[in-house]
Amino acid sequence: MTLQQLRSLADAGSVDELELLSLEGGIYLLRVRTATGLQTLAGEGGRPMHLRSSTHLRSLLAGFPAMRCVLVQHVVHDEMCGQREGQIEPLRLPLSLEQTW
Repeated sequence: MTLQQLRSLADAGSVDELELLSLEGGIYLLRVRTATGLQTLAGEGGRPMHLRSSTHLRSLLAGFPAMRCVLVQHVVHDEMCGQREGQIEPLRLPLSLEQTW
């Protein structure tokens, strides 16, 4: 999904949620949840757009309609230690796109 496609969906109110996925190495990916599923925001050449921070996301989406956003981060320590049984769900924290703090 391109930024222009995201803008069209946001203007139409078709975005259910944005997920800012935190990956190792300080890389973030933006996933857009709609009624048809999850899509990753792509940059030039159709490759996933790498974001640097939540501040980078806020500046990228400045002027967009308000949308629900969450920061998604896997708990690496649980995976490394192997203490818990069953599926380990990622940490999902609400993220404001309007306020920096």
